[in-house]
Amino acid sequence: MKPNTYSQLLIELQPKVITTEEEYERTLETVEKLMACKNLTPEQTAILQLLVTLIEEFENKHYSLEASSPHAILKHLMEVRGIKQSDLVRIIGSKGVVSEVVNGNRAISKAQAKALGEFFHVSPALFI
Repeated sequence: MKPNTYSQLLIELQPKVITTEEEYERTLETVEKLMACKNLTPEQTAILQLLVTLIEEFENKHYSLEASSPHAILKHLMEVRGIKQSDLVRIIGSKGVVSEVVNGNRAISKAQAKALGEFFHVSPALFI
């Protein structure tokens, strides 16, 4: 790895701990650009690893869904995507079933988890 080249990348990209959504989005864009390069230099690879670590740290702090219940995850996904309960009727059942599922009064079945996973483009395991 060439110190001058690495220093230039550091100056150009100025990586730092991500604290805002805007910084997060900007860092994601930079990572996507680097990943699109076919032959990364060792310096670019080192910067890419650093940026990915910073992104993971931010995501773990702000988007941790692992500890959430399936119902909380469903509510969160609905909220951030502007989905109403009525939008889920064709996905998981009648209005009553949707209401019970969303409010945590009914467990999410495996078939419903699969349908929700496909609808939200996430792993069905989040809903089980």
